[in-house]
Amino acid sequence: MEKFIINGGAPLHGEVEISGAKNAALPILAASILSQDVCVIENLPCSISDVNYMMKILAHIGAKVKLINKNTVEIDSRFVNSYVISHDMTKHLRASYYFIGALLGRYGRAKVAMPGGCYLGARPIDQHIKGFELLGASVSVEDNATVDAKASKLIGSPIYLDMVSVGATVNILLAAVKAEGLTVIENAAKEPHIVDLANFLNSMGADVRGAGTDVIKVRGVEQLHGCNYSIIPDQIEAGTYMVAAAATHGNVIIKNVIPKHLESISKKLIECGAEVEEFDDAVRVSLDRRPGKCNIKTMPHPGFPTDMQPQMAVLLALADGTSIVSESIWSNRFRYADQLNRMGADIKADGQLAVVQGVEQLKGAPVKADDLRAGAAMIIAGLAASGTTEIEDILHIDRGYEDVVEKLKGIGADIKRVFCPEPNSLTNAG
Repeated sequence: MEKFIINGGAPLHGEVEISGAKNAALPILAASILSQDVCVIENLPCSISDVNYMMKILAHIGAKVKLINKNTVEIDSRFVNSYVISHDMTKHLRASYYFIGALLGRYGRAKVAMPGGCYLGARPIDQHIKGFELLGASVSVEDNATVDAKASKLIGSPIYLDMVSVGATVNILLAAVKAEGLTVIENAAKEPHIVDLANFLNSMGADVRGAGTDVIKVRGVEQLHGCNYSIIPDQIEAGTYMVAAAATHGNVIIKNVIPKHLESISKKLIECGAEVEEFDDAVRVSLDRRPGKCNIKTMPHPGFPTDMQPQMAVLLALADGTSIVSESIWSNRFRYADQLNRMGADIKADGQLAVVQGVEQLKGAPVKADDLRAGAAMIIAGLAASGTTEIEDILHIDRGYEDVVEKLKGIGADIKRVFCPEPNSLTNAG
């Protein structure tokens, strides 16, 4: 078992480089098998566990995966020979379900076990299934454990999503790019990683238009080819370091970003009193006083991202006044509140609403990462708190943040990763 130990209270200063976007990398890795060719993917955050698991799944179904350097991978999908992915392979991450759309698009058949990943409440895949069926597939879920989708031919169709869903938008795109005719996805997700996936598919010869709007049109093509592609910077990683700079009263330049992708985060930081300065591919965040209160409601892009809600709550926990945080995406995203309250925060969460009464100081304490973004919040809290914070269950954090210890040390954090033997692994010498 590993944990982070943080000695907090020091402002962060300096520059930090943002990695490629995890939420773009995962669907792009799945999409690579549609080419039946060689794809070289650059700016890939290879050291985070979710990306590692996706590459293991690719290898499991026959793709040849070659690491060119720390952030570049070559995927040769000509040798993919299976449409079956077992629970042993899918249990580690939610994004494994993207292989349903990708395999359906390649083979007209996919048999993929239901995925794992962070538990943030019910995550039904009914919109995914609806899309596959409208494209002509028959879909069954065996024992609530395995999705079995098959189609003799996929035919383009109008598809209206009953709710905005990133996962469903991705999966329908993957299945539709080689379907016969025109598919129109209405009420589609508009996140930057949807645009990046569409650009990757188009680089392979697909015809996808309208990504980034709520109507995406996909004209099916018979064949896709390999390509070289560089993934966009990670919006959520960037936002996490932005909030960390503000929470510690620091001054940090966050490099390799697309400032437009960060606008909803920047606006809330400015509302709290931080200074946010934009450059071509960087932002500087500074705050030299106690933050002010603000209210947040998570919304699909371009609204405030749900994946930044726990991190922002740490800043609000230190704010002068009372803030309201409304979570409109997931039903179970406030589990971190108990952990922050152990550090002296005053957060009362009820359902999908939290009231955050700001306190002047957080104090170091033993806490745990309940999920990926809650873990990022614990890191920010530990950096801002007085004293020492120990964070357990950091495997969640490793799912989405590349070189987090090294990057934080580079901007002045006192943080280290330590190995702790499991209690039941200790031998009794008596």
